Amino acid sequence: MDLREDLQNKTLIGDGAMGTLLYSYGIDRCFEELNLSHAEEVLNVHRAYVHAGADVIQTNTYGANYIKLTRYGLQDHVKEINTAAVRLAKQASGGKRYVVGTIGGIRGVRKQAVSIEEIKRSFREQLYCLLFEKVDGLLLETYYDLEEIRTVLEIARKETNLPIIAQVSMHEAGVLQDGTSLPAALKQLEDLGADVVGVNCRLGPYHTIQSLEEVPLPETAVLSAYPNASLPAFQDGRLVYPTDPTYFQKSAQSLYEQGARLIGGCCGTTPEHIEAIVARVKGKAPIKDKVVPFTKETEVIAAAPKDTRPHLHEKAKKGRSIIVELDPPKKLKTERFLQGAEALREAGIDSLTLADNSLASPRICNTAIASIIKEKYDIDPLVHIACRDRNLLGLQSHLMGLHTLGIRQLLAITGDPTKIGDFPGATSVYDLNSFDLIHYIKQMNKGISFSGKSLGESTSFSVAAAFNPNVRNLNRAVGRMEKKIKYGADYFISQPVFNEEQMIEAYEATKHIEAPIYIGIMPLTSIRNAEFLHNEVPGITLAKEVLEKMELAGTDKTKAQAEGIRISKSLIDTALDLFNGIYLITPFLRYDITVELTKYIKEQSAKRERKVSNGIRMV
Repeated sequence: MDLREDLQNKTLIGDGAMGTLLYSYGIDRCFEELNLSHAEEVLNVHRAYVHAGADVIQTNTYGANYIKLTRYGLQDHVKEINTAAVRLAKQASGGKRYVVGTIGGIRGVRKQAVSIEEIKRSFREQLYCLLFEKVDGLLLETYYDLEEIRTVLEIARKETNLPIIAQVSMHEAGVLQDGTSLPAALKQLEDLGADVVGVNCRLGPYHTIQSLEEVPLPETAVLSAYPNASLPAFQDGRLVYPTDPTYFQKSAQSLYEQGARLIGGCCGTTPEHIEAIVARVKGKAPIKDKVVPFTKETEVIAAAPKDTRPHLHEKAKKGRSIIVELDPPKKLKTERFLQGAEALREAGIDSLTLADNSLASPRICNTAIASIIKEKYDIDPLVHIACRDRNLLGLQSHLMGLHTLGIRQLLAITGDPTKIGDFPGATSVYDLNSFDLIHYIKQMNKGISFSGKSLGESTSFSVAAAFNPNVRNLNRAVGRMEKKIKYGADYFISQPVFNEEQMIEAYEATKHIEAPIYIGIMPLTSIRNAEFLHNEVPGITLAKEVLEKMELAGTDKTKAQAEGIRISKSLIDTALDLFNGIYLITPFLRYDITVELTKYIKEQSAKRERKVSNGIRMV
């Protein structure tokens, strides 16, 4: 038997789902570990697909790699699990079916969750286990990330001459999540040496067929398709796939007509689905000529509406820039907040920054507030976006809404966990973290959605990222900044700094970074305020001398506020020599304090400019 030769001469049938079939039996655990503890159940599934007429049986090893097995504490059992899987599949095949070693994708929408180096190490370990057991070929399946499948395919092709099936998965028909078209992606895999290129998972037959309609027949490889049974339904707390095998049989004919020579099933498919495919297309002479019925013209993505105001990162590159944080109210009365916004605009700030339920405490939606101050006071708002409160669907919708409102300045943050806030029992979502969010915002700036499809118009967001200088290991914090720049951050906004030495240290550690930094300064209002920030707020540390100065001010509110302003002005004097961007954080809606500091920054900046100007004239 030779898999490559068979694929040249006839249509072969792959098997269907392993995990969802076991799940339907009531087994909800690490399916790959069942190769060891419940071998008979796994063997019976393989036998059922063999009996249904499948030509190609895949090993129960989709997630049998170090990274995924670590979730179950099974990372030291990679060899045993993969070895048992191959032997079970071979036992079921009886030497009359091809057994391909399956290696599943690891990355999903969180591209940075696992580094490419970790993926390489994990992949090699699993690959060697499968090759040692003499599989008939390899199946790389369910790869959403094109970089990942390209990387592992290159490794596999160097290590073996066995047939390799390389299959990508899509969120949207015809396009990968990075916006690469399916034809372009499959061509890349073909050029890297895959013998079979195709698609599997996520999409049902309808969208899989629709996607393949745009794919020409490969020059050296052949096409494959393993669609899901259907879109899943959620019934009685369980996912179910209600597709009738008769529909799957009809769809198999359409997949065959689109040039697929290896047709199987993914999530939700059963031996009945495979039996239906067998009855319709097994053994048919493959399609050798295909005319792609139409070639979609590349959609012209409209540019974002023009805004004559420069972005904040552009302002900070050219000169002095001041942004002020004024938290949206916790109560429904907005009069004082709006008075503060107006006063700060008149003082000359460049942007008002609006936190996104900071410290996991609910406030008026910052998008609503941003829209009001933009329209009523012509303020360019900087909206914080926390990953904590929104899933992927909500985040993309939120960003589309901000774009529609003409809001362009964003700060992407992971967000404080709900445990520290008003509702400690609330769910923290964290589908993404700040790195991922920055990446996807910049993808939207290219007119591409999170799932890879066109938005029809590009966004024009300027993306800030957080920088925390209040850490023991400043070099590690700087390393995170450098990583955020790689993901697309335009500039940084720092946590507040409370002493000059720390500010100078932050400058020295970051002076090689070209992206502008808005250094944070937060006026203190009392010793209690200072102690709370120092002891209870994550990411903030006050110097001993600062606490002592506030202690000396005592309980007199006027004296304490005056001392807090003096400390802030001293910090501003240092900041003006080191950073173009200054970020003032308003305490307790006391906008009069940040108005005074804004005016001080402008006065001191003007004095410095006059000195420079006089110096130039003297020369």
